[in-house]
Amino acid sequence: MKFLTACTAGLLSLALFSAANNSAEAGAGADKVAPDKGAGELDLTQFPGQIVDEVIVPVPSEIFAALDRLGDPDWKKQLGIERRPGFTERTDVALLLGATVADGFIAVQAEDRKTVENVGRDVLSLAAALGVRDDVLKHCEGIDEAAKTSKWDTVRTELDATQATVKAKMELLRDGALAECISVGGWLRGTEVITSIIAGGYSRDRAELLYQPDLAEYFNDVMEDMLTRARNPAKLKAIADGVARLREIMQSGDENLTEKSVKEMNTICTDLVKSITTKG
Repeated sequence: MKFLTACTAGLLSLALFSAANNSAEAGAGADKVAPDKGAGELDLTQFPGQIVDEVIVPVPSEIFAALDRLGDPDWKKQLGIERRPGFTERTDVALLLGATVADGFIAVQAEDRKTVENVGRDVLSLAAALGVRDDVLKHCEGIDEAAKTSKWDTVRTELDATQATVKAKMELLRDGALAECISVGGWLRGTEVITSIIAGGYSRDRAELLYQPDLAEYFNDVMEDMLTRARNPAKLKAIADGVARLREIMQSGDENLTEKSVKEMNTICTDLVKSITTKG
């Protein structure tokens, strides 16, 4: 079974790591990952998420909740851009939507009300560009209301629901590949943040959490598949190549990623996120 995180990078491993190491505290509830007592493997049926083509897509808010156990990094330093470009190509919009949702979770970690409210408005605008504005309107209104009263758990829930609703609608419209672009955008934005945090306080144990070659391979395949129908294939090719390089770095370390490797991953993700969040 492969692992896939919907809108974060390194976050799936963080969630798995945290759940496994806190299983005694967490118990065997259906919303937690429990270690297998026989082989020492994780019981993936207990992971919060859905299975798509043998790939587990976990719930973003559950994954970001695991970040609480990283300590207290400077989340405000990780906040994204304030203004987002107006794309017309649907693939560009989908990638940007994923990155924007990831920014929403980061803003929740930073407890930054203004940024969360801005993210809610941006998500609504991007959803409109994809033709699903009415489907997510209530979620975006919920994000705005919850942010005003600093109800961060509610914001996380609404962000979860927003992404799930958009992706479900895309699937219904038989545009599953576009839905996966949303995941890719969020994954890369999340990886940029996590590699930045780990590089700023490197340890071998933390770096192990970034070892996800199957995940990178899956997203590389998604981008390669989109190349044949995109109006801007050069952009998608750069993203596909960048994700392939991330996979190479993960595999070359054999689960032992060096500080240099983590920094290279951060540089790659930063460049790719810039291509997703800016024009040109």
